[in-house]
Amino acid sequence: MNGQNFRTFGLFTNLLFNLFVMETGTIKFFNEKKGYGFIVDDKTEKDVFVHHTGLLDPVTNNDKVTFEISEDERGKKAINVKKDE
Repeated sequence: MNGQNFRTFGLFTNLLFNLFVMETGTIKFFNEKKGYGFIVDDKTEKDVFVHHTGLLDPVTNNDKVTFEISEDERGKKAINVKKDE
């Protein structure tokens, strides 16, 4: 695979990943001082917890974001939260 094909393949797989894995939502509340908040998931309309360690970009209330959902012993949380542009 030459360099151009590799770049095209990379862009294509990134697009597929974002279409099928990433969730979308809106920041309902984020407290910078405490370092956490909630995202309203567009699909389920349920709140998803987000910790500042899960943010890729700074966010404020009502920002549109994409994110992944991770689950641990404490429940579901948003990770890799990126502000839509």
